[in-house]
Amino acid sequence: MRDFFIKTGRLGFSEWTDELIPHAMDLWGDPTVCRLISAKGFFTGDEILARVRAEMNNRHDYGIQYFPLFLLGSDSFIGCSGFRPYAGQTDAFELGFYLLPKYWGKGYATEASKMNIEYAYGSLGIRNIYAGHHPDNAASAKTLERLGFVYLRDEFYPPTGLDHPLYIFKPRE
Repeated sequence: MRDFFIKTGRLGFSEWTDELIPHAMDLWGDPTVCRLISAKGFFTGDEILARVRAEMNNRHDYGIQYFPLFLLGSDSFIGCSGFRPYAGQTDAFELGFYLLPKYWGKGYATEASKMNIEYAYGSLGIRNIYAGHHPDNAASAKTLERLGFVYLRDEFYPPTGLDHPLYIFKPRE
């Protein structure tokens, strides 16, 4: 079985390595996933490799990345969730999650995101957390609101060529 640096009740969080590149190809090569994150509806193999390298660099530089997620017990890869720097800032980070379609609607995005926020606040001292979603992705909007994110404004997102809703995390008191 795989070693995880964080676990929830159902999920194990790993780190991107060369060994996990086939999982990245499955995730970011899936047209159902890509239609919400790329204007052209797909990523090339080279673009996916560049994305994995960027995730590895984010881990090295900031202690964060969109961590690969696995189901505990079965070791099935389901997607990734975590952070990246927001708009080039080093004190503000953007929460995100990408799941393979067969794992949508099962609460995994919420479960992973709650743990990411706990990890950000507890271990990393991150306080400025933003998130966004494709304007047609109502499920992500509901997940963000359930987590305590509050709508700020629409913001242009170059990969899709659209304005996306932008949220900020407001901890519940």
